[in-house]
Amino acid sequence: MKLTSSHYAARMGFGLGVLYLLLATPVARDWMEASMSRHMLVQMPLLVVIGILASRLLPTHWQNSVLAHLGGAIPFVVVALFASTYWMLPRALDAALNDPVAEVAKFISLPLLVGFPLVLAWRRLTLIGRGFVWTNFISMLAVLGWLYIVAPVRVCNSYLVNDQESAGWYMVIGAVLLFLWWLGTLFVGGGVGPDKPDRNGTGTSLA
Repeated sequence: MKLTSSHYAARMGFGLGVLYLLLATPVARDWMEASMSRHMLVQMPLLVVIGILASRLLPTHWQNSVLAHLGGAIPFVVVALFASTYWMLPRALDAALNDPVAEVAKFISLPLLVGFPLVLAWRRLTLIGRGFVWTNFISMLAVLGWLYIVAPVRVCNSYLVNDQESAGWYMVIGAVLLFLWWLGTLFVGGGVGPDKPDRNGTGTSLA
């Protein structure tokens, strides 16, 4: 039987809800947060992806209405960049591990203040605006990763220096791979990629 859009949205929403609850279980949190690499590069991105996919389930007219009432795409991008930057800081990681309130804030803010606003703003951003988002995120990932590598002491009290260094290398490698992938989308496939608008001017989706 062919699924209607409403049935697809319901199933997708149910799947996202299950994934969110699984990530919030003590077993999943203990395993992911035991390693700085898994904490920063698995758990947090998954929470952002949940926000991205959840926002794509909303009707387009509702997304446009939210953008129109809250100042357009730029404020949403600013919120997403500030929120993502905060959760990459050592102090934020320590707080999430030691303070239940900060842990709850992480699980709420990453989907709602990073993934959700990025998707709402993405269709309204120009090629230059999308390039700014990608270059800002990639450079931030690379710089913080390099700082984690070269820091002679623990910058995050909850993790050992070796774990910190490993996370830094993963971040630098991830930044390089993201940069190469982003360049590829600009030159391959007729110029239509995650950073270029399609022929109708609406742009492709973030996810």
